[in-house]
Amino acid sequence: MTQPATPRSASASHPPATSAWAGTTPRLAARGLVHRFGETTALAGVDVDLADGESLAVMGPSGSGKSTLLHVLAGILVPASGVVALRGQEVQGLSEKERSLLRRRRYGFVFQFGQLLSELSALENVALPAMLTGTSRAEAQTAADRWLTALGLAGTQTRRPGELSGGQAQRVAVARALITRPEVVFADEPTGSLDQSTGHDVMKVLVDATRAAGASLVVVTHDADVAAWCDRRIDMRDGLVVAPGSTTTGGVGPRPGDRATPGTPGTARVADVFPAGGAV
Repeated sequence: MTQPATPRSASASHPPATSAWAGTTPRLAARGLVHRFGETTALAGVDVDLADGESLAVMGPSGSGKSTLLHVLAGILVPASGVVALRGQEVQGLSEKERSLLRRRRYGFVFQFGQLLSELSALENVALPAMLTGTSRAEAQTAADRWLTALGLAGTQTRRPGELSGGQAQRVAVARALITRPEVVFADEPTGSLDQSTGHDVMKVLVDATRAAGASLVVVTHDADVAAWCDRRIDMRDGLVVAPGSTTTGGVGPRPGDRATPGTPGTARVADVFPAGGAV
């Protein structure tokens, strides 16, 4: 069952697409990205494409430039040079306010430590991004309740982050990232604070739910087991994309039967939880 689209407020205006993005256009693409912090070059000319619905792992050791790449792709940082485009429209020239609107309306984020607001309940944390885009509190909280239930968190709606386990908190963060129906979800070390078993469960939820929502996914990680969940992987070292596998060996990834099937938590459940024509 296909999920209904979430109404979005008018998005920030973008510069016209350039000829560099003619033909088959990736959902998100970058060309020649260079970024420096003082004398340190974090990105030294990076190209990357992300297709519709694709999940991409960015791997590398500390200092390789992988987190900087995520921040530039997401519009958190403006590159010193190079181009970033969302659906063929260049975004690196937007003002800070326009980039903030872009992140709020068209992107979702999952961080290593969740970064949930401690004074809000799980339900309120998930509903907040939808409310910030103009959805009414009632609609946003109804949608948040559906997402929490879909991700196996029924009964946690009124709990605050301090009352959740690490795995539960990251599932709440996944629901929060997806409630606005983003085009791209960025996950920065989403399992870095979790034990291996819990991290495995969180990656299953993240990959399955993102795919079911129709979003593309970028996961930054140093863990090959996490990267193996994604459709594709690039490796980075010294600000450059290097030969696949040159930074670490392949990971374990999903076990047999991990991919969601009808009647089990995951893709089918996330898709079925939304009634046809639902508002959020």
